[in-house]
Amino acid sequence: MTASHILATYNLATAAERVHGETWYPSALKVAKQLAKTYGVHETEAAGVIAALSPRNNWERNLKDAESLIAAWVAGGAEAALLTKVCTFTGNKAKAVRILEAGVLTDADVLAILSGPKLREFYSCIRGLADVCIDGHAYSIWTGGRVTLADVPRIGVKLRKEIKADYATAADQAGVTPSVMQATTWVVWRRIHLGA
Repeated sequence: MTASHILATYNLATAAERVHGETWYPSALKVAKQLAKTYGVHETEAAGVIAALSPRNNWERNLKDAESLIAAWVAGGAEAALLTKVCTFTGNKAKAVRILEAGVLTDADVLAILSGPKLREFYSCIRGLADVCIDGHAYSIWTGGRVTLADVPRIGVKLRKEIKADYATAADQAGVTPSVMQATTWVVWRRIHLGA
């Protein structure tokens, strides 16, 4: 369980996967900006909604859910947004609505509402803030083995810090940012283990 496992996965990336990893978070930010422009909300709100709705939600569905929830909120407020079907946990939908209800927020405000470490990291990466998103896939890559999401242990403060440090080390060795390292290895991991 070291940076070498992360780097080994990164080194399996095709040229296209490296480009995908480099552009993954900037592309997510472009979607947030477009949602903000389309629906008249602030970019931080749109990015926060995307992050809040992300747990156990596939990416394409995450974006559809974010747009549906924002559109419902614009049309009918919190009540309409809370009635919107999304493919994540009810508590996460409530966080997304709280972000919209709060209005124009700073990054720190959104991070306070998101509260959980994975959500905060994902939001930070989307917004281009210095962070790396540690989830079950990032944990599996770090271990060098295939760990199902059901078997991923609770990633507490100490373990999360250790994994983040190893992603930073691997990123430094490859000459990329930690978030690019994480995104690229996730793309590779999906190809190898999920057939995506």
